[in-house]
Amino acid sequence: MSFELAVCAEMVFTDLDIAERARRIADLGFAVEIWSFHDKELDALAATGARFSSMTGYLHGDLYDPDGAREVVRTAQQAIKAAAVLDVPRLVVHPGELVDGQAAHPQHRPTGHMWLAAQRGLEALGELGADAGVTFCLENLNTVVDHPGVPLARAKDTLALVEAVGHPNVKMMLDLYHAQIGEGNLVELVRRAGAAIGEIQVADVPGRCEPGTGEIHYPAVAKALRDIGYSGTIGMEAYAAGDSVAALEAFRAAFS
Repeated sequence: MSFELAVCAEMVFTDLDIAERARRIADLGFAVEIWSFHDKELDALAATGARFSSMTGYLHGDLYDPDGAREVVRTAQQAIKAAAVLDVPRLVVHPGELVDGQAAHPQHRPTGHMWLAAQRGLEALGELGADAGVTFCLENLNTVVDHPGVPLARAKDTLALVEAVGHPNVKMMLDLYHAQIGEGNLVELVRRAGAAIGEIQVADVPGRCEPGTGEIHYPAVAKALRDIGYSGTIGMEAYAAGDSVAALEAFRAAFS
């Protein structure tokens, strides 16, 4: 069973502009992930001929707050229009808004009201996604190193939300880099998440570089994914420890 492999253009070939990064990634046989859409020349990206696997699916808002969730849904409509230009099938959202990687409105104690707001916001995103033919993927984050102050961000929390919503256009962006830092036990996590997975993202720990540079044994993760019948996209959301081409080949080797 083979996977579609994708690479985040924000983190490799960083001496090139974003369109040329996408072209280089595509030339090496990978699909392309991007983050923001509002600050990019989408037509230039489309002209590269690259396949785009995912991008950020909103501009502002916190899913855990009722007003914030409405803002996520409102700005998600702009993301849907951008996704149509690039034919992006999956749009990524987070439990809380990130600004330069940090929680825009830090909260350190989740409440029942937060869970309800997030569930209702995701239900609304599911309906948007069904109408537009895209899937919204809720990404888990670690709050230990990279994203302190984002509630409902652990993999077990994002999985619980996705399963509670139970909508075919709402899935989990299972980020194994974040999960390793925050929770570990990745093989069991993959088995538990199962059909809730919309896409997998990977990087090694520590350092957030390509597989093989840290402590995660990604061939075992690949086996676990095959064992549960996963044949979707795995995206390398990681920096290159050295040469970008070598990093992409190491990623390919880990999941081939």
